[in-house]
Amino acid sequence: MKDHGRTARVAPLAVATAFGVVAIFAWESVVLAQQTTPPTQSTQPTKPRPQSAQASRPAAPAPVTQASAPSSGGVQPLLLGQYGDWGAYMATPGGKKVCFALAKPAESQTIPANRPRDPAYMFVSSRPAERVKDEVSIIIGYGFKPNSDATIDLGGTNFPMYTQNDGAWIKNAAEEARLVDSMRKGSDLVVKGTSARGTQTTDTYSLKGLAQALDRVGQECSTGAQR
Repeated sequence: MKDHGRTARVAPLAVATAFGVVAIFAWESVVLAQQTTPPTQSTQPTKPRPQSAQASRPAAPAPVTQASAPSSGGVQPLLLGQYGDWGAYMATPGGKKVCFALAKPAESQTIPANRPRDPAYMFVSSRPAERVKDEVSIIIGYGFKPNSDATIDLGGTNFPMYTQNDGAWIKNAAEEARLVDSMRKGSDLVVKGTSARGTQTTDTYSLKGLAQALDRVGQECSTGAQR
């Protein structure tokens, strides 16, 4: 996995300018929205250089049960396969192949209870043209408290995430490969974060099918050669 540091490490969002890396987020969030009841609008953060992120919102997809992804910016994401609670997808913005696995929380809780929020998603993305493999990110469904961290708890091990707007990314890129390996072997993980209004959120993600989804993503988007 390339240590893309705090540069343009991306997770899925709406197509931004000129099919840049930002475009990846749009497809991933739109696609995931189709695996359940689609949200009115799906948000995706661009991985910032700290202090510089922008968020775009793709058009809401038509309701479908399991993913025939709508076009985004003229590019049609392709469902590669549905594996348990995770889907594997591929798109080619600007002719550059992007693949991603994504899922929605199996359970969500807020303190105070029942606070409204937009849908939350988790993404694991690969971009061969940038030699990026298995980049983990989340969209939490609200604006994070400024300068706060989110956390992933997997089997009692915590992985801090830095946040901006409504997105979060692994703070220490060197830990990302270990996290993904643990995700492949685990049964679930918990993401915790705090909103700008002080709402504490706990999202539990099932990891059923993730290993198979990532294998399929790896077959389609090998970082060993640019496609």
